[in-house]
Amino acid sequence: MAREELICGLDIGSSQITCVVGKTDAYKDSIEVVSSSRIACRGVIGGVVVNINETALGVKKVIEEAEEKIDAMIHDVYLGIRGSHVETVNNKGVHAILRTDKEITAEDVTSVIENAKAIPMSSDRVIIDTIPQQFQIDRQKGVHDPTGMEGNHLEVNIHIITASSTTLNNIYKSVAQAGFSIIEPPVYGLVAVGNVVVTNEEKELGCLMVDLGGQTTGLVFYGENCIKSSKELTIGCDLITKDISHGLKTSLLQAKEIKERHGVAFPSMLKGNENIDYIGVDGRIMKTTNRKELAEYIASRLEELFEKISEEIENQDITPPGIILTGGGSMLEGIDKACEKVTGIETRLGLPQGIRGPNEITSNPAFATAIGLLKYSPGQEETRRPGMKSISRMPMWRKLRDMFK
Repeated sequence: MAREELICGLDIGSSQITCVVGKTDAYKDSIEVVSSSRIACRGVIGGVVVNINETALGVKKVIEEAEEKIDAMIHDVYLGIRGSHVETVNNKGVHAILRTDKEITAEDVTSVIENAKAIPMSSDRVIIDTIPQQFQIDRQKGVHDPTGMEGNHLEVNIHIITASSTTLNNIYKSVAQAGFSIIEPPVYGLVAVGNVVVTNEEKELGCLMVDLGGQTTGLVFYGENCIKSSKELTIGCDLITKDISHGLKTSLLQAKEIKERHGVAFPSMLKGNENIDYIGVDGRIMKTTNRKELAEYIASRLEELFEKISEEIENQDITPPGIILTGGGSMLEGIDKACEKVTGIETRLGLPQGIRGPNEITSNPAFATAIGLLKYSPGQEETRRPGMKSISRMPMWRKLRDMFK
């Protein structure tokens, strides 16, 4: 029987931190989600750490909550990042096969990818991932794995993901201060979530995945079974919460609760117009609104969001035949219909697929990125495992705590 081990996906989102713990055998034949936790974090704004202490406390709390549910200890994490500090670009590399046998080896594939990574880049940026889109052998396109084939010239188109080195270092320090080690390299959250919510058929035919975060919205365009482009918009679903807070004159926390419990994407979805009682911004006076008024606040902001997405679609060569919505913001009732109404493109909700575990986790798009981190293999070249080289060390207090526990 294969030995089972625990792995942890830690998603540093645009305004919250999410943790999912999975159980896998030694050969990674399958993953079973066994625990999760999610908290808002004031130390993170748009995926960027603005307060290391606050972020470290958030990381510590979210992982320890997940640990308590399964009575186990987590030491290493797969780290997912996002935010406007992440930038992507497509590039091309070329490599000549000079050997007489002309057979392409794994070393040739590595060389052509390294050549494609030679892009102009400022000193404060670092490449965190390179994803091959398509290989060409002697100008023959459509090759997905050239290893073992013969040719004179090997070319590759790749999707390069870079991040701010200072922003990454602040995230690393926060995780280390919380007492955990990071398995390198970090993973772009949009790539991780796409691996579990977008089907192979959708990637082949072409589609757009939209990850609705609190302060950012991530877009990934797929086609020909690869990522064509990816981008983050500096607009998220927290703006809906702020509109509700301002309009109803209540706290952000109360506005968020009202949105999640009573909100719908547009007023015409409502069959009735029931009243909603809530506490005003002073924390004492009781006030009343109705679901129709609430829906009007939501609809106007959603229209703005999906119009921006429509503008990004227009910049693409081909309009995607379908849109997949995921992320915490996609949990709003009727949001897929609102997207279809504005973009005119068929839309579905994206939930993690092929993952076993509690339904409240595996069917919740808010956990999709953290779940995706458990399955992600960077560059599609190797399987990441706990125990690989880490980029932060566990502090002594954590080791002592683990020993006594």
